[in-house]
Amino acid sequence: MDLSNRTVFIVGGTSGIGRELARRFAAAGSTVAVGGRSPQALAALAGEGFGTFAVDVTDHASVTSARDAVLARYPELDTVVTMSGVMLLEDLRDPAHFEAALTTIDTNLVGTIRVVDAFTPHLVRRGAGTFVTVTSGIAFLPFPPMPSYAASKAAVHAYSEALRVQLDGTGVGVVELVPPAVATAGQEKVNPHALPLDDFTTEVMHLLSQDPTPDEILVERVLVHRWAERDGTYDDLVAQRSRALAMLPGRQA
Repeated sequence: MDLSNRTVFIVGGTSGIGRELARRFAAAGSTVAVGGRSPQALAALAGEGFGTFAVDVTDHASVTSARDAVLARYPELDTVVTMSGVMLLEDLRDPAHFEAALTTIDTNLVGTIRVVDAFTPHLVRRGAGTFVTVTSGIAFLPFPPMPSYAASKAAVHAYSEALRVQLDGTGVGVVELVPPAVATAGQEKVNPHALPLDDFTTEVMHLLSQDPTPDEILVERVLVHRWAERDGTYDDLVAQRSRALAMLPGRQA
């Protein structure tokens, strides 16, 4: 991927990994627009020179409206990154968890599908472009306190695989970004081993610039998650991660 000459729209790019990727793409020479829900965050990014668009991936009308506005301003758009996501704790012994599950699936999985569907006709008409979907190491090595998060990211992985096959021959590629725990959005407070954001994005940009660009962007820290089942470490690692159930109110590991 030529990072110096792209026109990129990052949905969910108002904070954390998405915001840093926006800055890195821009620093490399690409034109970058950012979508999100926070007016304050969008205003701050507009002050940095980014195009900004209000979008809520859980609302079909919001996604299509943002799509129309983005394409009106950036008709040469060739790269769409779907970053929006939520991570919620769930105690599956408590039926009240269902609302968290619904929110998680609607944002992480259905939201990704809404964004992809909105921009697929444009990219296919161009005959060239890239979708970047975002999953997680947790898609491949579940984190028991966040069951719907793991399920949603595993589903986005499977959806990305199918999308890549269906778009084969159109000139539109599908790249899946698979982050490990990254020190952003409070991760550094609960996980002292979280990868520093700067280190993560530096490695991601290097991998994206490879020729050919890998179908999966796997930084070194996430390999233990991605290949746990293949390497025979899956059961032991899930057992280790199960100790985190102590995070749930009223539960002990």
